[in-house]
Amino acid sequence: MQLHRLIPLVLALGLTGCQTATNGLSTNAAPPDVSGPAAGAIAGDMAGRFAEQAGSTTTPIKLHKDTSEYSVALEAALEGWGFAIVTDDKNSSAKDATKPVELAYSIASVDGQVLARLSTDTMSLGRAYSVSNGVATPASPLSLMKRN
Repeated sequence: MQLHRLIPLVLALGLTGCQTATNGLSTNAAPPDVSGPAAGAIAGDMAGRFAEQAGSTTTPIKLHKDTSEYSVALEAALEGWGFAIVTDDKNSSAKDATKPVELAYSIASVDGQVLARLSTDTMSLGRAYSVSNGVATPASPLSLMKRN
């Protein structure tokens, strides 16, 4: 194969795993084994790491609200770190000068661990957790990706 034909192929394969944040950021309901104290522990840890990276708590956070224990725990944990949570457009007035930052989250069971992710248009945080007997403990270092 000629080199000039190989370069686009390598670039295309490299980009197949990339995603960009858009207004259509997704959220996933928590797996069944993430409830009660485990949901609270994961949400608390992820909210704390988010607060460390976000810095300012003056910008409101737009969070898709669902009824899972993880979603409720995440909202409470973010509020505990001083973030104002906006769950729909009705909660923000037209006079507000600060546009909320959309925060997407996902949580999934993979290979016996729970993977949690928080994302905005400027950063993504992720971590794996071990869940045993309703207790969640970090099983990996925090993964951080910042975007310009």
